[in-house]
Amino acid sequence: MSTYILGAMSTLPFSVTREVHDRCLCLGAHRAARLLARRFDAALAPFGITHGQFSLMMSLNRPEAPRLGEAATFLAMDRTTLTANLKPLERQGLVEVRPDAEDRRSRRLVLTKRGHALLKSAVPVWRATHDEVDRLAGGDAQRLRDQLTKLARGGEGLDK
Repeated sequence: MSTYILGAMSTLPFSVTREVHDRCLCLGAHRAARLLARRFDAALAPFGITHGQFSLMMSLNRPEAPRLGEAATFLAMDRTTLTANLKPLERQGLVEVRPDAEDRRSRRLVLTKRGHALLKSAVPVWRATHDEVDRLAGGDAQRLRDQLTKLARGGEGLDK
């Protein structure tokens, strides 16, 4: 039953709002992620990419080009979202999607020479930005990364 009755709503104490603000990991993670995203987007803007595109491209920088599904799993994305995120990178000539030589139904995600060059030039800026963020974390940045990794590994199945 709705708590809204003719425009009036039952009140929830403000203390509950504070509790959610102070305790909610999801809210805290989202707020921090948005702030970090803006900082890294600004740093990477001169290269014509976002932080998400940088991370996606960096995930392809490996000895053997990953299959689409492997990259999606690594990035914790569904295949449809990954495919949509690849499109602008393909248009810019930074990434190519090629059929897998072993299984023509699969596709491999390949960084082009231009993509490799862009990453190589962007990494020093990424590092400098990360150094700033690490300083803001007051020496606890590695601990935070470790905790986030642990949460992400233990969180499999939470999205179901």
